[in-house]
Amino acid sequence: MDLIVCVDNNWAIGHKGDQHVAIPEDRKFFQQVTMGHAIVVGRKTLSTFPNGLPLKGRDNIVLTSDRNFTVKGATVVHDIDELKAAIKEVEAAGKDVYCVGGGKVYELLYPYCRYAHVTKVDYSYEADTFFPNLDKLDNWRVIGDSEEHTYFSLEYYFYKYENTDIMPL
Repeated sequence: MDLIVCVDNNWAIGHKGDQHVAIPEDRKFFQQVTMGHAIVVGRKTLSTFPNGLPLKGRDNIVLTSDRNFTVKGATVVHDIDELKAAIKEVEAAGKDVYCVGGGKVYELLYPYCRYAHVTKVDYSYEADTFFPNLDKLDNWRVIGDSEEHTYFSLEYYFYKYENTDIMPL
C-alpha cells in the first residue's frame, strides 16, 4: 500500500473538513496514479468528493465507525481488521492500494505504506488537520523529487518518500 497527500510547509492537510488548496496538476497526478487501482478513504473525506460519491474507475474502500453507513460503489469497513481484509482482497486481485485520507485514515495507515507521494506546497495555511512530518521520522526517506512547479503565485514540489520499516498488514 502507498499513500498520496498534499501538505503545506507545516504538513497541514486541511481546515474544517476541506483541503487547503486544489492544484490542477496535483489532481491530475492523483488521477493518473490511482486510476484502475484501489483507494482507502475515510467517510468524512468521501463526503468532499464530487456529489459525496466514490471515485469512478477505482475500487473505493471507505473506513467509518458508523455501522449504518452505506454507499453504492464502495466497500464499507468499520475497523482495522475489516480494512486489512479488504486491502488484502484487492491486492490479491493484482491492484495497488492508495491511502488518500483524511487525517485519521492517514494517521492509522501511514506506517503500513511503502511509498508516500507527497505534494509540498510552499505556503503555510490555517489548519486543524495535519499529516505526520515524514522529514522527522527516521524510517522515511526521500527517494525522488521534482523541480519547482507553480500554480498562480503558489510554488509546489512533488516528492516520493520510502518507508524503510513497513508494518505488515
